[in-house]
Amino acid sequence: MGWLKDESGLDKCAANHVPLTPLSFLARAADVFPDRTALVYGKARLTYRDYHARVSRLASALSRAGIAPGDVVATLLPNVPAHAEAHFGVPAAGAVLNAINTRLDVDTVSYILGHGEAKLLLVDSALVPLAEAAIAALAGPAPRIVEVADREAGIAATGRHEDYEAFLEGGDPAAPWHLPQDEWESIALNYTSGTTGRPKGVVYHHRGAYLSAVQNAISWRMVLYPVYLVIVPLFHCNNWCHAWMVPMLGGTTVCCRDITAKAVYDAIADHGVTHFAGAPIVLNTLINARAGDRRPFAHVVEVFTAGAPPPAATLAAIEPLGFNVTQVYGLTESYGPATECIWKPEWDGTEGEARAALKARTGVLMPMMEEITVHDDEGRDVPRDGLHLGEIAMRGNGVMKGYYRNPEATAEAFRGGFFRSGDIAFRHPDGYIKITDRAKDIIISGGENVSSVEVEGALMHHPAVLLCAVVARPDEKWGEVPCAFVELKDGASATEEELIAFARGRLAGFKTPKKIVFCDLPKTSTGKIQKFELRAVAKLL
Repeated sequence: MGWLKDESGLDKCAANHVPLTPLSFLARAADVFPDRTALVYGKARLTYRDYHARVSRLASALSRAGIAPGDVVATLLPNVPAHAEAHFGVPAAGAVLNAINTRLDVDTVSYILGHGEAKLLLVDSALVPLAEAAIAALAGPAPRIVEVADREAGIAATGRHEDYEAFLEGGDPAAPWHLPQDEWESIALNYTSGTTGRPKGVVYHHRGAYLSAVQNAISWRMVLYPVYLVIVPLFHCNNWCHAWMVPMLGGTTVCCRDITAKAVYDAIADHGVTHFAGAPIVLNTLINARAGDRRPFAHVVEVFTAGAPPPAATLAAIEPLGFNVTQVYGLTESYGPATECIWKPEWDGTEGEARAALKARTGVLMPMMEEITVHDDEGRDVPRDGLHLGEIAMRGNGVMKGYYRNPEATAEAFRGGFFRSGDIAFRHPDGYIKITDRAKDIIISGGENVSSVEVEGALMHHPAVLLCAVVARPDEKWGEVPCAFVELKDGASATEEELIAFARGRLAGFKTPKKIVFCDLPKTSTGKIQKFELRAVAKLL
């Protein structure tokens, strides 16, 4: 099937087949664009020649430190150059990159380090206390710490651990890279909180990372020499594969440690930023910037936004400021964006809320995905009528290998030959998907997933709490924030401030409820809490 009658001598060989890997983008850039600026951070600049040499140093230093192919190297780093270097240097050593969310609590970081069995941890100096506490809680072997001081931000090293620059000095700038022999080899391990239990480790392969980087450039209508501002955290789906993408086009990556309106406007005005991505909260930050923080610029900046559909008011306010916003959708399991809301020429001239509604669609599959659809409970496509609801399902090269050390969860996620997203949606007659709800009660706050079950579990530790349920409450700044409905034990008492403080002691700040409502929780005859009623109440608070 699909073969010529005589294919003798037409086999794959070194001349006609090379495993796909995003490492090739930087290798090519160092050869084709050696003197172009690759990385910008504060006053620091790296050319592609420099970038490649530092990545080679990192890869060889890791190997000399005993990191073998298949070992996990973790990071606790903000959006700084060392983190971009790790995205190439770690896989160039044959290792697997585990970029950990810097906003997580000690217990979760400790679990991730233990479950992923990280052999080495690159840590920002400001995050050393978090790393040390997480490692102290480990039951198994502790990873070696290499500390990354941020001199551009004025953050000095603690002096308690090996310095990153000294570590690089032990590497060889001309060392050959360990390239994958099979593009199915793992390149990254990303933990997603999901909605129940411990985080799951999502495994990416080189092929998926390569193709996802390519499709982002296509969908973003990128040409040579883009200037990309790093706002999406490098720990979030590996920056949606954008860190791997930019060298493909000889572009410049502008690192941004702290996401403020002034930092974004300065980057656009000073460095000519052409593209950035972020959650709707970033757009709101720019809209509400103080006059003194704004900077004029003469070009249109292309923006990908995801995490939650941008409100109509946000879209209406951001575009006149010089930004063209495209709604994308994806998950950690899909290497970041998997759909895009492509603007149709026939929509030109649409204004106001009608325009915003079109822009807020979840969209259609991106170029390197094979199929994205909406399934009913029987696994059949729902009608494209804008009415019937179902679960978003997808398949293709941009879907994870599976969940690390969790074959049961992997089998369930891939049931029926599709990745089951858990997101509820309908389809417009033209095929565009639109999310209406999030199954499993995920709350998306500032672009970060918050597990309602995790927040409920934290509150249930309070001695006065009998039952609780956590749902999303709309928020102008963050998109959504956790709102907790609490039923107290007979004779017990607690205040809203007390419970919020209690939860804050057990959770990361973005997971902490912003509102507590004391009430008798609505339940079914079997005792199941009816969250749909609570969501309706939360919208009115």
